[in-house]
Amino acid sequence: MSSLKYLLSPRSVAIIGASADPKKTSGRPVTYLLKHGFKGKIFPVNPKVNTIGDLPCFASISALPQAPDVAIVLLAAGRVADAVAELAAMGTQYAIVLASGFGETGPKGLALQQELLARTGKMRLLGPNTIGLVNVTDGISLSASAALESDKQQTGGIALVSQSGGILGAILSRGVAQGLGFSKLISTSNEVDLEIADFISALVEDEATRVIALYVETIRHPEKFRMACLKARAAGKAIIAYKVGRSEEGARAAVSHTGAMAGSDAAYDAFFKANGVVRAENFSDLLDLSDTLQSQRRLTGKRMAVLTSTGGAGTLIADNLGFQGFETPAPGPATAMALRALQKGDEAILDRNPIDVTLAGLDPLLLRAIIGVLQDSDDYDGLVVVVGSSSLAMPDLVADAIRDCLPRSNKPILAFVSPHAPHVLQVLRAREVPSFTAPESCAIACNALLSRFQAPPAMATLSDRVAVPDSPHGTLNEKQAADLMSAFGIPMAPSSVVKTAAQATSLCQSMSSPVVLKILSNQVTHKSDIGGVAMHQTAETVGPCLDQMREQILRTTGLRIDNFLIQKQIQAPVSLILGARQDPLGMTIMVGAGGVLAELLQDSAVTILAKDQVLSKSQSLELLKQLKIWPLLMGYRGKPSMDIDRLVCTIEMFSKMVSQLSGTLLEAEINPLLVQHAGAGDASVAGVDAVMRFDDAKRHNDQN
Repeated sequence: MSSLKYLLSPRSVAIIGASADPKKTSGRPVTYLLKHGFKGKIFPVNPKVNTIGDLPCFASISALPQAPDVAIVLLAAGRVADAVAELAAMGTQYAIVLASGFGETGPKGLALQQELLARTGKMRLLGPNTIGLVNVTDGISLSASAALESDKQQTGGIALVSQSGGILGAILSRGVAQGLGFSKLISTSNEVDLEIADFISALVEDEATRVIALYVETIRHPEKFRMACLKARAAGKAIIAYKVGRSEEGARAAVSHTGAMAGSDAAYDAFFKANGVVRAENFSDLLDLSDTLQSQRRLTGKRMAVLTSTGGAGTLIADNLGFQGFETPAPGPATAMALRALQKGDEAILDRNPIDVTLAGLDPLLLRAIIGVLQDSDDYDGLVVVVGSSSLAMPDLVADAIRDCLPRSNKPILAFVSPHAPHVLQVLRAREVPSFTAPESCAIACNALLSRFQAPPAMATLSDRVAVPDSPHGTLNEKQAADLMSAFGIPMAPSSVVKTAAQATSLCQSMSSPVVLKILSNQVTHKSDIGGVAMHQTAETVGPCLDQMREQILRTTGLRIDNFLIQKQIQAPVSLILGARQDPLGMTIMVGAGGVLAELLQDSAVTILAKDQVLSKSQSLELLKQLKIWPLLMGYRGKPSMDIDRLVCTIEMFSKMVSQLSGTLLEAEINPLLVQHAGAGDASVAGVDAVMRFDDAKRHNDQN
């Protein structure tokens, strides 16, 4: 922890604004430092009292006998900046600011927060609006959280970094109730200086920390976070994140379907996956997954054995494993023979899965023997032991039996506690057996064990760049967007611009097949919503249709359409959508089921690009395989397969375009992207509608 050593393990702590009343928030830090065994120097600062307990109290910061390693600032927001400046001037290394009333309150508070940062000098700052931090390993409580009133602080390998102060106390109290131990708990809150990535990097170096749990509201610096995750992965430490605020706020400003389908939460999913972070879908899973992954055990496949002392609960676990894509196969001949050899009567059913020992009673020797057989068996990748009501009186018997088997192999062994029995859960977790009270959580934990050691996709790097004649700006019309995409090698259906009915008729006379007539405007992206698309047009119908379309749109929207697009009408078995969107985390790439129902169907897969990254062919193929319509692409029910190779190349080219233009590109979309059978040649993949939108303000700044 060299980078934040004296913040997490200070030798001296000053409490600015300390109260002599331990019932007040400002009285808690001194109380908790003493209560939980801090061995360093404590310097309370309060001009109104001479002592707090047995500690001398100092009248001012300037009266302190030395510069403390850490100062906890308990003053009101308006007084914090002066105190922080004085602490920085005397050489304090870290300040923890608890006061609220800063950036979280609006523009006025944000200005106050910027002033605070400007006055910290070289001193590092945690907060403001934080509840502080707790170093459970060393008994150092730099916090005012009332959760520290408890005498119980069980040490363990789980570290928590939370962007919410209240969650620190909630996690600590839940951990105590569930028999889980912690190494460090840190509230970063407003993150005016130190942020979540700084603490990930520090905790990677902490020998007491085996797994890092995150409560995330936002990632402020994605690249810094990404580098911290790489550091954690290199050290073999898992990161589990629970992301709060899963709304699609970013979609409100979007002009494409991609904005709604690859919005903020989908971007976080892709970002976490790209950086090897396991995402907790439910708040309760944050602790459950942390407990599971700190074991460092590997689940290398999806074949699970279920050992149960209660038949109903065994079926419950098997069902939930199935929901997560796991198998619970019957034991093979060799395993079944080994299990049957353990039977002394007909009270147990050992040669099927779940393996039911209900009638055998609580026999630790039998449990050890069965677990050993399953650990040695090539039929199973992991094991779930159902701990039933028979263990209520003597939970140690089951817990010790499982614990004794753990060194035998690296296969994961999880426990599901069927009755409501918190004391049984605590006994199991005290023996480092990942344990659960909900069958859903048990199955989710198995999924996390499977994905934990899968390497994040390795992105390719943008190399050759395409010469773009004009710097694109604003929202392009369809023709402009299609031409720009074509310049990057993306196959687009040919189209021509016309202004009048006569021009449209003349053009159609030279085309042998039906055509599509569309309005051409950079003010309208969803043309079909306002009647701006007409299919199955011929030389006889296209002229009158154009005039009627122009008149109808003027009447219903007030928009004067001057230009129209004539495009050869293409029929294809599969319609996709291929899109990109600028997100604060990076450029998202999305592929999904397309057409006018794209947003309704919501069958999509999303990935995210860091700066100058592009998708490889294998990554493009993997995106397609995630879709529900993947069987249609492969040839459903005997139908011929689509041109997968050309489709993969199209996605790859699209990602190169997005990466090159990412400085100003806000959105890009092809919808529909039509896909033909593999024998259709160069026309097997074609985009027939395109949207592109650029950030004019950023373009102007770049040019200047």
